[in-house]
Amino acid sequence: MNPHIRIKRYDAPAGGWGSVQSLVRKGLEARTRLTTLDALAHQNKTKGFACVSCAWSKPAKPNPAEFCENGAKATFWELTSKTATPEFFAAHTVAELRTWDDYQLENVGRLTHPMRYDHLLDIYEPVSWDVAFAEIGRELKAIAADDPKKVIFYASGRASLETSYMYQLLARVYGNNNLPDSSNMCHETTSVALPEVIGQTVGSVRLSDFDHSDAIFFFGHNPGSNSPRMLHQLQEAAKRGCSIVTFNPLKERGLERFTNPQSPVEMVTRSETTISHRYYQVRAGGDIAAITGMCKSLFEREAATGDVLDHAFITEHCHGMDDFRSFCEAQTWADLERESGLTQADLEEAAGIYARAKAVMGIYGMGLTQHKGGVTSVQTLVNLLLMRGNIGRPGAGICPVRGHSNVQGQRTVGISEKPELVPLDKLAALYDFEPPREEGLTTVDACREIIDGNIRAFLGLGGNFLRAVPETALMEEAWPRMRLTVQVATKLNRGQLFNGHVAYLLPCIGRIEVDIQAGGPQVVTMEDSTSCIHTSKGRAHPISKHLLSEPKIVAEIAKAALAGNANVPWDEWVADYGKVRDAIEATYPEIFKNFNNRLWTPGGFEKPLAAANREWKTDTGRANFKVPQMLGASFDSGKDPDVLRLMTLRSNDQFNTTVYGYSDRFRGIEGTRMVVLLNAADIRRFGLIEGQNATLQTATSDNIPRSISGLRVVAYDIPEGCVGAYYPECNVLVPLDQYAEGSKVPAAKSVPVRLMADSAVSLQAAE
Repeated sequence: MNPHIRIKRYDAPAGGWGSVQSLVRKGLEARTRLTTLDALAHQNKTKGFACVSCAWSKPAKPNPAEFCENGAKATFWELTSKTATPEFFAAHTVAELRTWDDYQLENVGRLTHPMRYDHLLDIYEPVSWDVAFAEIGRELKAIAADDPKKVIFYASGRASLETSYMYQLLARVYGNNNLPDSSNMCHETTSVALPEVIGQTVGSVRLSDFDHSDAIFFFGHNPGSNSPRMLHQLQEAAKRGCSIVTFNPLKERGLERFTNPQSPVEMVTRSETTISHRYYQVRAGGDIAAITGMCKSLFEREAATGDVLDHAFITEHCHGMDDFRSFCEAQTWADLERESGLTQADLEEAAGIYARAKAVMGIYGMGLTQHKGGVTSVQTLVNLLLMRGNIGRPGAGICPVRGHSNVQGQRTVGISEKPELVPLDKLAALYDFEPPREEGLTTVDACREIIDGNIRAFLGLGGNFLRAVPETALMEEAWPRMRLTVQVATKLNRGQLFNGHVAYLLPCIGRIEVDIQAGGPQVVTMEDSTSCIHTSKGRAHPISKHLLSEPKIVAEIAKAALAGNANVPWDEWVADYGKVRDAIEATYPEIFKNFNNRLWTPGGFEKPLAAANREWKTDTGRANFKVPQMLGASFDSGKDPDVLRLMTLRSNDQFNTTVYGYSDRFRGIEGTRMVVLLNAADIRRFGLIEGQNATLQTATSDNIPRSISGLRVVAYDIPEGCVGAYYPECNVLVPLDQYAEGSKVPAAKSVPVRLMADSAVSLQAAE
């Protein structure tokens, strides 16, 4: 066992001195550049750069230090002085690098040169940009001559609006809509669920709504690690008396207590704010039952008093309420308690808080979206809000918390496999080509096609696709069978260690770095979780003179692969990103009117949100109540009590697949990521001992073996029958065919697993 592993309860609040100490350690560990202090001073500011981490909203009047712990870690990680040079790659074979873990790979530092994989030597070797683009172009042309639909164009959520627009155009001129993205893995559920009920693919809340909300109902999200700047809005709401009601299987510290590191008084006095007024530890996948229980209670109150529902709102704006009411009334409290893991008293108490509030906000994360019933979960939450008119007025609305910094914006400018979401006729007129009309591949579809050997090329615009997706073992086995793989990246990750017959690793300028093109210094834009568009301007010099910007890389690939196929001014766009924004405005005039003139709007300029104005662009022209198609959002495990529900988790030292270290401070886990969190009763039931190693094995009937061993057993405050373990390590357990119905988002928050002790039992007493 690693002697540095420590399992010890962490009693401090989120933020506070623990956050400061963590940042000091990470800054030293990353060997961050001298320009980092200047960068932090401009992070998330109107004239600065948008954080490369989460997509949380940026205020019009920012704090002096408008960054959070994980946002600063992301900046340290990008502005490191460490480099992955050609000399590094010459000294390490890819086979050796595959033995390194995620942290070790990214901690090597920034990529400095374009690299080509040599299969004979099993190493990456430096190559000129001209040679790289020429060969990539030849390969793509050869595949297009056979079938252009055999190429995947994946986009990570970090790419700017400008790059994303160019990239989706590259894919469509090439001949397909195969544009899977980060959203397919997390909030595609939102994009499917919300249009059916409120007529838009995004939430209805703006940042200012937090100032007017009487109650916030929070589901399946961990802001303390995944979007810590949100804690400022939650703290301010809690201080003025807003009731924050949380439903989450784990007690997450950011939703319990918070000390603002930017408040000298709070830091000196070590004062803290209680965030959640009530905290209900719902069973994993039990949210539909929990929300239905609240709705049932509200209908019962309405029947008794007649003054609970907003009848005027429902009459004027809603459709389908009677069917939903019948569904709720038909549910038994015994079923609701069993599936939710909560008591009738809990759910009636929560319903009472909701009924007394005048303006209620529903906030959720992947704890709702990454289930078989994810779409139903989101729509059931909307049902709750509609019952009292809590959409379309100040302080109320539905608020999905998106992950990566521009994942929502990419969809806005065309990164979508669904042709009906993209103005294809407008693209055809602007660029003189016939766009493909067939639906493209989602992430799950793309994985299936890769496993089945039907894909010949994969282009990755950032991200760590192979590490982020389900079915790890089969995907890694199938990946090298592709003809061409191209990865655009700033850092080394495991996804780059599995390569096609022709494979390139192309390093790009980071968002925090100065981007100078023929037209001078450039800026880029992105959209936050509350549908506001922000400008980002780099501050630091690029780590290497051999880097190219993402728009430049996309343009050069397009020119090499699409010669003469469309009337697209690639070179003009690269010289001046403002011309890309003009093209975006021409394609989406309602959203981006006067785009270039609104770049520096404090707090960003707002994308129109029809539902926020009670305009419902649905099939009925109204907001639709949806009757749940299932009561449980998980899997059908039958009567087998030994099948547990696994939730994959992120640590405090992590953002998405990027691992900054081995510390999960809030959960008290230090020195390892190989843990399994279990209720103490389940530890006893399975005959285990805290500290020993255990194996998780997926419980499916498809005869595909999926397991992970060497997980240290940790007793934790988690509902019985539920298991927690880290992502992406446990993606090996997630079946490709287990996903949210309707959206195909992998159901990583409710994986059926069996638990057993490792054959070689090892023990280490927890400190």
